[in-house]
Amino acid sequence: MNKVAVSWVVYLMPLNHKEPVKAVCEQTEWEDIELGRPGVNTLIQGGFTSEAAAEKVARGEPVFVPTLWGKRRA
Repeated sequence: MNKVAVSWVVYLMPLNHKEPVKAVCEQTEWEDIELGRPGVNTLIQGGFTSEAAAEKVARGEPVFVPTLWGKRRA
């Protein structure tokens, strides 16, 4: 059985007469959202390998992103 790599994104979703809210979904869902209503939502960041990491960014929490040098990046 082949495993399919899932990528997650964080985006801004406008609400009627309110500040937009951050939302999280899979990359494939984001592509469908953009096809259905192009330009309505704003991509903040993509390429997350877990939903938990994407949720942390959506809530404004710092996320450890491993680099070659092992530094922390928000």
